[in-house]
Amino acid sequence: MKQRIVTGVVAGLAFFILLYLGDYWFAGLILVLSLIGYDEFLRMNGLHKNKTIGLLGSLGVIALVIPWQVTGISIERLIWLFLFVFMAVTVISKNKITIDHIATAFLGMVYVGIGFHYMVETRWLSENGLYWTLLVFLCIWSTDSGAYFTGSVIGKTPLWPAISPKKSVEGAIGGTALSVVVALGFAWYRPELLSFAQAIWIGLIIAVVGQMGDLIQSAYKRVKGIKDTGTILPGHGGVLDRTDSWLIVFPFLHLAALLPHV
Repeated sequence: MKQRIVTGVVAGLAFFILLYLGDYWFAGLILVLSLIGYDEFLRMNGLHKNKTIGLLGSLGVIALVIPWQVTGISIERLIWLFLFVFMAVTVISKNKITIDHIATAFLGMVYVGIGFHYMVETRWLSENGLYWTLLVFLCIWSTDSGAYFTGSVIGKTPLWPAISPKKSVEGAIGGTALSVVVALGFAWYRPELLSFAQAIWIGLIIAVVGQMGDLIQSAYKRVKGIKDTGTILPGHGGVLDRTDSWLIVFPFLHLAALLPHV
């Protein structure tokens, strides 16, 4: 527990400093996290020893994380380009790298790359980027905290026992309520940016989608028979363990047009 607390405080402080600085500082942090996260994904699926897949997928993650749209290059074109290259590798390698290999590696590239991309876009390219990024992160973290403490005190009804036995319906409701309260706090602070009605809607969606992101990662870790995706954060697991909700929430909010975007 002591190790977990120390790691959380140090990592959290560094994260908030770089988030506040924004621009290349935060983008650089996100890029590093995305590459570590993709490496964890490959290791989890037994593909980390394949240098071709590792290099190609990492290049894809970098390409997706960078906000190219300011130059007119769309994410859709990048995704298709890497899809073509991945599939071409099966031919060039004479099926030493199979369709199963590239399907898994490509899925991880899009999952990690797109998820982290929208974090950069929210902070760097959105007007009032710090405000919106903090809103999303604090709602995600409050959902986690609210679910944990509510579930610990009154949790009795399993939420999804086949995937995550410890999560409860009561915890999910408590986490959702706290997320909405946090979002309402942001609306109170800057009513010209966020109405109370919008805050309730956003807080609710972040909580629901974020918990689904958590369950998604629990599902594939259960299939792989692992507890954590990595060990880079002592007491907290890997990068993907800490960012499971982020990777789903940020893209969802943008694609649903709930946050300002370029």
